[in-house]
Amino acid sequence: MLVPLFGILAAGHTRVRALDQSTSSRTNEQSTFSSTAVIVSEFVFETAPFASAHASTIVETKDGLVTAWFGGTREGAADVGIWLSRRASGAWTPPIEAATGAQPDGTRYPCWNPVLFYDRDRTMMLFYKVGPSPQAWWGMMRTLRDGARTWSDARRLPDGVLGPIKNKPVQLRDGTLVAGSSTESSASPSAWRVHFERSTDAGLTWSTVVPPASADGSEINAIQPSILVHPGGKLQALGRTRSGRVFETWSADEGRTWTPIALTSLPNPNAGIDAVTLRDGRHVIVYNHTTQGRSPLNVAISRDGKVWEAALVLESEPGEYSYPAVIQSADGHVHVTYTWKRQRIKHVEIDPAKFKPVAIQ
Repeated sequence: MLVPLFGILAAGHTRVRALDQSTSSRTNEQSTFSSTAVIVSEFVFETAPFASAHASTIVETKDGLVTAWFGGTREGAADVGIWLSRRASGAWTPPIEAATGAQPDGTRYPCWNPVLFYDRDRTMMLFYKVGPSPQAWWGMMRTLRDGARTWSDARRLPDGVLGPIKNKPVQLRDGTLVAGSSTESSASPSAWRVHFERSTDAGLTWSTVVPPASADGSEINAIQPSILVHPGGKLQALGRTRSGRVFETWSADEGRTWTPIALTSLPNPNAGIDAVTLRDGRHVIVYNHTTQGRSPLNVAISRDGKVWEAALVLESEPGEYSYPAVIQSADGHVHVTYTWKRQRIKHVEIDPAKFKPVAIQ
């Protein structure tokens, strides 16, 4: 359900006409508010050869939108693979399996958290994780160049490098890739630590940067950074914590060093977020504006990455609406994909020029 935001972020107050998900996967019926900003709301697939889907990613190539996610019996099951769909002629193609966790000895491990990225050399990169759990997984990568019909062989990333852990990397002016990553220890409770990975050779080799501890020595358990780009080579990362709020860390030197992890004013229910810097300089974050559960799913906007205003509620009914991915396409529109009740992947196309943001109260 898409509902507008007038200072009340959680429930469906001032509710608009619902987008009836039970009868249609795509509709142009919107309220006075959402019809000015929301262009398309649709499911990527109606039926699929897997029961559960989660952790989507989206990218635009010269041939259009591509999305991927992990799907299988359930999260963590050995049959979970990376599935992919393309949007062509106004519709999504049937899902195909783009990667599995099959090993040379016949063992099969689950796949996790795909990340798609299309670089300036027109190569589509697919990063994903393979392993029995987030504490023991490793990073994998495949590539597909424009004009090629098949993906490269899957390549394991170097030890100590996981690749972008959930959200897309950013590519700097000199071509350097900066990816937000993180680890989850095997301790109980697991220690969550953010780090960043930089590559100057299109993902062949990587260096790792860890934000320093805070001055008082305290640690914020945080994972899954999303990176925003500010003027003058300044970067900002936002992400998930166990502390009830979204974290942030800043870099003044294009990701070579970072400030200690700190908490923002935005709530977080221990759930993934994503964010993107628009070409007009504004920043968009998609997140669950709550400290418990994974509904509602919200869009907020900021001019400086510090003061956020409410822009849209993507979902507000009971259920899980989570793990968003967000990009801006060449036509200026914003595209969001997210998990819909662990059953499907939802895609929403938005015109950010028609946002009517209000203060978060």
